[in-house]
Amino acid sequence: MPTIFSRIISGEIPCYKIAENDKFLAFLDAFPLANGHVLVVPKLEVDYLFDLPDDLLQDILLFSRPIAKAIEAAVPCSRVGVSVIGLEVPHAHVHLLPISHIGDMDFRKERPNFTAEQFEATAAAIRSQL
Repeated sequence: MPTIFSRIISGEIPCYKIAENDKFLAFLDAFPLANGHVLVVPKLEVDYLFDLPDDLLQDILLFSRPIAKAIEAAVPCSRVGVSVIGLEVPHAHVHLLPISHIGDMDFRKERPNFTAEQFEATAAAIRSQL
């Protein structure tokens, strides 16, 4: 059975797309820790990040770098934190989080709610910086 990320990649489930190429898709997290929280996923469905083929493991960070810079330019923050947890969805992925304090990376904290209009405005702001 395909993961939720594979279903997003295939277009079966909509997302707020930030960037895409033949290997990766970046989109806003539907349950973000903060405004501008982006997920970067390989199109190849592999459960664990460190089981990715070498080229994809290397390229996921290279694909993520301009997105992180775009998040920094579009969302007020001190920097963009990177997190790989790998337990919540059995599909390798990287979290790009706009942060100003280390506590901003706490995945146990309450998550804000955003409207569809807010998600789209954030996605457009980040895309405009790419």
